[in-house]
Amino acid sequence: MKDALLVVDVFNDFDHDDGEELLASFRERGRGMRDALAAARAGQVPVIYVNDQQGWNGDAPGLVRSVLADSAGADVIAPLAPERDEGFVLKPRYSAFDHTPLVLLLRELEVERLLLMGAATEGCVVQSAIDARELGFKVTILAGACATNDAELEELALRYAERVGGIFVVGSLAEVGPNR
Repeated sequence: MKDALLVVDVFNDFDHDDGEELLASFRERGRGMRDALAAARAGQVPVIYVNDQQGWNGDAPGLVRSVLADSAGADVIAPLAPERDEGFVLKPRYSAFDHTPLVLLLRELEVERLLLMGAATEGCVVQSAIDARELGFKVTILAGACATNDAELEELALRYAERVGGIFVVGSLAEVGPNR
């Protein structure tokens, strides 16, 4: 089974109503995010970034540079930056699949299972996971590599994803087996 690691909305300026809570969660779970990226890269699992487009210019490298230069959390998100030749898709909505070419990229790579990490768990990560299941992918959320705005909502969203969406939820990439 061919996997891909989907990195959702890690490039954030944290300049919004719940930005402080999200940044605190990034700081708490940053190691899990870095570990997931390192493990995927070491295992030659394709890494694909999907991020809010923050405007209509379509400049993913510019978005990363801007956030790293101006974000209160640049120290936390800099180690999560994409490496050369890793995919990067900009999205206009919560789901990584809603009005994006992501499914085309995944089909081209012959991906069968998505491993999701990023932010915010209860929003974009779970919504992307549900849409991926609807598109026929196997899906595992790496909860220890996800940041949240609200721990209570995160718990509820992950429970929903598991029980209703048929999505596996594990703590880290090390816990992902052939059937998860």
